[in-house]
Amino acid sequence: MTTATLDTAPRHPRKPFHKRLYGQVLLAIVVGVLVGRFFPDIGVVMKPLGDVFIKLIRMMIAPIVFVTVVTGIAKMSSMRDVGRIGLKALIYFEVVSTLALIVGLVVGNIVRPGDGLNVDPQSLNASLVSSYVGSGEKLHFVDFIMKMVPETFVSALTSGDVLQVLLVSVVFGLVLVRTGRSDGAIVRMLDEVAEALFGVIEVIMYFAPLGAFGAMAFTIGKYGIGSLQQLGLLMLCFYATCALFIFGVLGAIARLSGFSLWRLLVYIRREIVLVLGTSTSESALPSLMTKLENLGVSKSVVGLVVPTGYSFNLDGIAIYLTMAALFIAQAMNIPLPLEQQLALLAVLLLTSKGAAAVTGAGFVTLAATLSSTHTLPVAGLALLLGIDRFMSEARAITNMIGNAVACMTVARWENAIDRERMAAVLAGREVDDLPAAADSALPPPVAAPAATQLAGRAG
Repeated sequence: MTTATLDTAPRHPRKPFHKRLYGQVLLAIVVGVLVGRFFPDIGVVMKPLGDVFIKLIRMMIAPIVFVTVVTGIAKMSSMRDVGRIGLKALIYFEVVSTLALIVGLVVGNIVRPGDGLNVDPQSLNASLVSSYVGSGEKLHFVDFIMKMVPETFVSALTSGDVLQVLLVSVVFGLVLVRTGRSDGAIVRMLDEVAEALFGVIEVIMYFAPLGAFGAMAFTIGKYGIGSLQQLGLLMLCFYATCALFIFGVLGAIARLSGFSLWRLLVYIRREIVLVLGTSTSESALPSLMTKLENLGVSKSVVGLVVPTGYSFNLDGIAIYLTMAALFIAQAMNIPLPLEQQLALLAVLLLTSKGAAAVTGAGFVTLAATLSSTHTLPVAGLALLLGIDRFMSEARAITNMIGNAVACMTVARWENAIDRERMAAVLAGREVDDLPAAADSALPPPVAAPAATQLAGRAG
């Protein structure tokens, strides 16, 4: 692995806040809130600005994931490396997402944000959530597996389904590894294509402030500040729980993996602000992968772990699912004994894995869970309609941070991270522009702690 040379030259003068992208996005969010609050009709009309920006980003995700995963796998020394890294990543995802579900369950039982609402189930308009229930009923395990397989190779890249893109990318990459063409013309071409695609993303990012402004102006204009006050305890409880999970669970994992979570958050602050403005973690996927590579993480690990995490490591959605289910039960005065909560938790462990495959992931997945368990009335989802949009920011930010920590942790287990470069970048020191890590062959892996030990120490 190549160790980057630290640059001892004087640092460039820092740009003023308003000239930095994350500063512009923050200002755009504030302006969007003001427009939506005082000129709601105008705010609603601004919706296309946010929609177009998100569509531009999503347009690039499938090809970027494809070339990144394929080249990352192709540059591994053997198929055994691919299987080892993939298995460690999946074990990590399962352990940490389970912890997220448990954290949401514990906080929901302690704070009990739904107590005192005394909602009559008959008074709720079930038709408001009928479309979500319809989508949720399709999220059975067999349908989920069938959905992973695209109709054609090309349709995987045009459908926008990350799971389908991952499937064809992994198969394509494994074939290149098996045939020993890790440095062949195909891989070199895909490397050049990847460079061009990230260049396009850089251009698109100039429109991020407009996208954040449009999305926030529409949200406030459509639902109003009053929606923030209605059911405010649930929102406050959910945001606090996400913060507890990030700084508690993920913070402990980061310490065990040898890096500071706080410095990582400062390093990816632009991506956090972007997700805050657009309410989707997809908007930050390309730039997050670039930053992790710049941090010293092997391109192979980044290309395999991050896109997979966006489908299987959704910590924010996991917290939301348990807290929302408990809120509905408490608001309707429906007793939910511990054994029923554990049964609900077991179902959520499965349904949460399909969340990335649908629009409005958290809401639809909750509908699927309630429909399949019959523990709570699905009509109770109507209680969350007004504020679900305001909780999506916390879900998306938690998902993104969780995947950044996951990638660095797996890289640490694999000894596939340049620690000197990581320390320099996280400390804010200048480094050169050489590639973060050599990918011709991964070094021998270091022993990763068992999943049960990680869960116990992180908790």
